[in-house]
Amino acid sequence: MSLVDKINADIKTAMLAKEADKLEALRAIKAELLLANTSGVAVTEDTEIKLLQKLVKQRKEAAEIFAAQNRPDLASHDLYQAEVTQTYLPAQMSEEELKAIIQGIISQTGASSIKDMGKVMGMASKQLAGKADNKMVSEMVKLLLSA
Repeated sequence: MSLVDKINADIKTAMLAKEADKLEALRAIKAELLLANTSGVAVTEDTEIKLLQKLVKQRKEAAEIFAAQNRPDLASHDLYQAEVTQTYLPAQMSEEELKAIIQGIISQTGASSIKDMGKVMGMASKQLAGKADNKMVSEMVKLLLSA
């Protein structure tokens, strides 16, 4: 079952259950997927994952802004939509798994200081695409290279 089919099925379920917030999040995902399909570029599973990650990131950033402006009602709404969107992403790696992979990349590239972060991040970004948040990867690389 493709992602679009899953989203459509979940939209029907949310409509029947009268879950307005979930329905709104699902429709936003569907709109982005349709927009990507009509752009003329072939939409692969990798493209779908990147699109979903972008949506989650946008929602979380919006929630942070709303929280900073003392609008917890809007912040919680965006966080909920981010959670709904995140359910369609592959499971994220744990911190221990991420640390092990990055240590392997560091030994493979021969990186020894923070100056070599670019080399490590390049390989890590390719290897961990969709499996871990780039912000988390970056923090882990900095931690391991500075130690």
